[in-house]
Amino acid sequence: MLLKGKVCLITGTNKGIGKAIAESFAREGAIVYANARENCGMEGWAHDLAKKNNTKVIPIYFDVTDLENVKSKVLEIKSAEKKIDVLVNNAGMVTYELIPMVQMEIFRKMWEVNVIGTFNLLQIVSRIMSRQQSGSIINMASIVGEKGSKGQVSYATTKGAVIAMTKASAKELATSNIRVNAIAPGMVGTERFKGVFEKSFKDKINQVGFGRLAEPNEIAEVCVFLGSEMSSYVTGQIIGVDGSTEV
Repeated sequence: MLLKGKVCLITGTNKGIGKAIAESFAREGAIVYANARENCGMEGWAHDLAKKNNTKVIPIYFDVTDLENVKSKVLEIKSAEKKIDVLVNNAGMVTYELIPMVQMEIFRKMWEVNVIGTFNLLQIVSRIMSRQQSGSIINMASIVGEKGSKGQVSYATTKGAVIAMTKASAKELATSNIRVNAIAPGMVGTERFKGVFEKSFKDKINQVGFGRLAEPNEIAEVCVFLGSEMSSYVTGQIIGVDGSTEV
């Protein structure tokens, strides 16, 4: 029960890593607000997850790139719970293409989701946390944002920005007792990535020291650590969860 009673907002929870984070947080006793961009029928899953763990799991739908909608929904949480303890900025998009094939419209959209969307939540939620004088913000970066990767220049650019945002905001928000950290996963075996991996990146398994893809719950467990009081003196860190991957 490492997160017992903590009010946690997690974005991008309809599948993959975000869903695993929501499940891990609920298991640890958190009150979970599980975000998705559109109503995708999470009510049944949320009800079962809440019942299983004797907590609250509330689906909340909004587009992270829509600042006014973000403000409205975050204030709904604040009104209902009187606080927000943990924010996990997980919502994101990814593309795989060489520089000549990058489509600027898609690049701009990815920048909006991965960078502007992350900042929208960080800005609004940190205001609430500043009044509380407490809170943990966890951003989802990537190993390619730190080390780069052939065929992912546009994605790496957005995640590099998330890393810079994390480090700068950690320094600014430390005086309000708000911790800001990021997780930089390597290759994670989500349903979406497994298809891409089998088609285009199967040979890259040789670059992973552990010789396998990460499981989504292995990313989620690091989020539990960063959201809990176990990491009470940890801020401004980019924590790699990559199984010793050489990009």
